[in-house]
Amino acid sequence: MKIITTIKDLQLALSSERNNGHSVGLVPTMGALHAGHASLVKRSVAENDVTVVSIFLNPTQFNDQNDLARYPRTLDADCALLQSCGADIAFAPSVEEIYPEPDTRHFSYPPTDAVMEGARRPGHFNGVCQIVSKLFAWVEPDRAYFGEKDYQQIAVIRRMVADLGFKLQIVPCPVVREADGLAMSSRNTLLSPDERAIAPRIYEALKASQDFAKSHSVTATIQYVCSRINAVKGLDVEYFSIVDADSLLDIRNWEDAQSVVGCITVYCGAKPIRLIDHIHY
Repeated sequence: MKIITTIKDLQLALSSERNNGHSVGLVPTMGALHAGHASLVKRSVAENDVTVVSIFLNPTQFNDQNDLARYPRTLDADCALLQSCGADIAFAPSVEEIYPEPDTRHFSYPPTDAVMEGARRPGHFNGVCQIVSKLFAWVEPDRAYFGEKDYQQIAVIRRMVADLGFKLQIVPCPVVREADGLAMSSRNTLLSPDERAIAPRIYEALKASQDFAKSHSVTATIQYVCSRINAVKGLDVEYFSIVDADSLLDIRNWEDAQSVVGCITVYCGAKPIRLIDHIHY
């Protein structure tokens, strides 16, 4: 596996692959890789001739600088994991390489980027679109792989791809969970043992709500999930929205959408750590 740190070297390496007619898969990451990331990489390796994994902690998508400062950084371990998964290129640039000058581009895809995370993290999805659009332009992948844990992010990126005319396939991949149900996340490493012990209660409530929803309204289901999680000392629901899986707009009745998803963000612990998850109804 090659470890590349500059855009020029990345494009040089990929041009020779393309000259040989090879397909390219891209897995964008912010590092601190885990088994969830590994599942994306392995799928890309299975479906493409060449797999590029970017490792870049993108500052423009953090509206909370404290969150950025404490985000885990594990480059050596990340590269070892990628090697074991069969990745061909790890692209690990510096901030200066990606942003030699401030990126002043503004992306707006309402309502997709204006609700839930977009409403609570101003500028977050604009930063996501900045870095992902750059990666798409440099790598020119045939397919790009994203974990469904960041459900809203995939919806926003789909809108950006259509808007900018990128010729690639977005491949959403299922959430990978720990044995106790907690969605794998780089932020999980920041949890104390006590916090890690209560974090699975989030998915436990979401799963239970699937049966609850069969005989209760959307509003009652939202209240059920929030009250169940908030009853756990150390957990605090920021929001739980039940939405149309395509538009991401809130629904009032189950029949309002053909496909329905519940998206949740919960603060865990005293610091606290912000955990996201979702469930399909």
